[in-house]
Amino acid sequence: MKLVVDVNVLVSGSLWRGNASLLVDALLDGSARLCSSAPVMAEFEEVLHREKFQKRLEQSGQNAPELVARFRSVALMVEGPDVPAPSALRDPDDTHVLACAAAAGADAIVSGDNDLLSLGTYAGIPILNVRQTLE
Repeated sequence: MKLVVDVNVLVSGSLWRGNASLLVDALLDGSARLCSSAPVMAEFEEVLHREKFQKRLEQSGQNAPELVARFRSVALMVEGPDVPAPSALRDPDDTHVLACAAAAGADAIVSGDNDLLSLGTYAGIPILNVRQTLE
């Protein structure tokens, strides 16, 4: 299964235990295929460098560059064309996730972001939360 995983899920699954970490484990062990793009990975790295995550990174023995490199090493990296933000998308900054999914021919987009989840689908690709994806 090819998945585009939003940054909030990657961060949560990398730094804490729970459903998101089960999904991250599946991505890293190849049970599911992570599809990503340069803009998604850039956002992931930027978020990991935020002060609020520094203590958690240290506690887990990880650092942002190594964590991003680990995901890049397993990801199918795609270049998506710019796509117009759907009128129902509440946060146009999320269009890079949609572009990545379309370019990858993803089976699903996984997010914890209600702005994306409220769309339900994009270009025939379901937008699911982590629990739905694991089921």
